[in-house]
Amino acid sequence: MKIAIQGIPGSFHHQVAINQYGEDTSISNYRTFEEVAKSIYNEVDEVGVMAIENSIAGAILPNYELIDRYGLYILGEYYLPISHNLMSLPGQKISEISEVRSHPMALLQCKIFFQDYPQITLIEDVDTATVAKRIAEERIKGLGAIASKTAAEIYHLEILAEDIQTVQNNFTRFILLGKNEGNSESVPKKASLKVTISNEKGSLAKLLTLMSENGLDLSKIQSIPVIDKPWDYAFFIDTQFDDYQIYKKVLKEITESGGEVKVLGEYLSGR
Repeated sequence: MKIAIQGIPGSFHHQVAINQYGEDTSISNYRTFEEVAKSIYNEVDEVGVMAIENSIAGAILPNYELIDRYGLYILGEYYLPISHNLMSLPGQKISEISEVRSHPMALLQCKIFFQDYPQITLIEDVDTATVAKRIAEERIKGLGAIASKTAAEIYHLEILAEDIQTVQNNFTRFILLGKNEGNSESVPKKASLKVTISNEKGSLAKLLTLMSENGLDLSKIQSIPVIDKPWDYAFFIDTQFDDYQIYKKVLKEITESGGEVKVLGEYLSGR
């Protein structure tokens, strides 16, 4: 099986791919999430691993848009506990670090830690492990990376401070993407949906009430404007349920009342 990820060895996406599919998995590394989506759409790779939500920073809304635009399907999810670590070339102290680079999400999740180090400038970069690799290959002194302990091991960097994330109980939710529905024999207990409703008074309240009254637990909702229908909105929704048939009945009622439903994935909860 060929797995597509954003990032390089030592990245959190790499860790999820290994944890989910094993050490011998064939992994394709891409620079951007869109390249991952394209690889699945064009059947270059079979499954894509993509971060979709963090317990501190919230949802990564552009990734929902990619799933929707490329018509991909969510096969499952994986929750990874995130440990951010400050690392540099061996032999340096934090006082000698003037600049730290990492992925914007990592910087956001560690912002409080750096309040005690005003001499350090935080700069956004493409990926956590990519910065670690660059420091190692170019032997850059005075530059730090925020990355995983695995990245420090791979690129032979020294960890200056462990677990620097603001909230220690920090998880990122990753989704597993395919071009088509999977062949799981298990009955789904969770679904990701794109629901479009008309811009009428009380329409969102009616939608939420319908779901609640039928036992659908709304675990997340994000609104996006409908480009070709000014002032109309679509909603990316994650919902959990106990009865699959009742869930299907709710989807039918939404469409019968004038709404549009696109199922982005039906799967088992990864929590």
